[in-house]
Amino acid sequence: MKTIELDAPDGTIEAILARPTGVGPWPGIVVVHDAVGFSGDLRSNVEMLADYGYLTIAPNLFSRGRVRCIRSVFRALLVTGDGPPVRDILAARDHLLADAECTRKTAVIGFCMGGGFALLTAAQGFDATAPFYPGLYGDYRARLDGACPVVASYAALDPSLIGAPAKLDRALTELGVEHDIKSYPGTMHGFANIFPVEPLLRVTGLGYDEDATRDAWHRIFAFFDRHLSVENPATQPDPT
Repeated sequence: MKTIELDAPDGTIEAILARPTGVGPWPGIVVVHDAVGFSGDLRSNVEMLADYGYLTIAPNLFSRGRVRCIRSVFRALLVTGDGPPVRDILAARDHLLADAECTRKTAVIGFCMGGGFALLTAAQGFDATAPFYPGLYGDYRARLDGACPVVASYAALDPSLIGAPAKLDRALTELGVEHDIKSYPGTMHGFANIFPVEPLLRVTGLGYDEDATRDAWHRIFAFFDRHLSVENPATQPDPT
């Protein structure tokens, strides 16, 4: 795993790139971080995906300055559906497609804020998307028209996304998009991420949920193995 400079339409940004061991080509995965930004948890997920057999890249959407970028990020999510964050994600995807060791099949994974972008870019040339607890605003059907297959994971006790799984399911069903949507009982927003305050969260009964996280990744890997045409997938690592 290494840090690279990624050329994007709005200027060069930082990205993490990880290659599987062995001989390619491999499908490509773009991983979109949450509002925490680049973290040890993000790096662990990038490394885990490479271990599974995916050429993996994570663009840093806050590369141009956190305050400035957060404004741009939430404007894209809440209002425009476009802008520098979307172009950065697509630039990361294009970087993978230009790699001789990529099969030219790609997917996007995102967490929380990044999950919203994983849905927002689902109709922009990816072969599959796997958002964790994503928020998507406005007309779901309009924003997801032409979307790739979706495997989404939600927390059943998430107060910020009440009704979102059903709304997403309804829109994708109406559009005829293949999807697998699951809400995990007893879990809260962020159940698949390990945060610096994790010990405090555990005291309150919140935070990381190992069983839900393992099940979510197993669903994602099975979904990707179909839609990314992995002929000889690597041995699946334990995502926990």
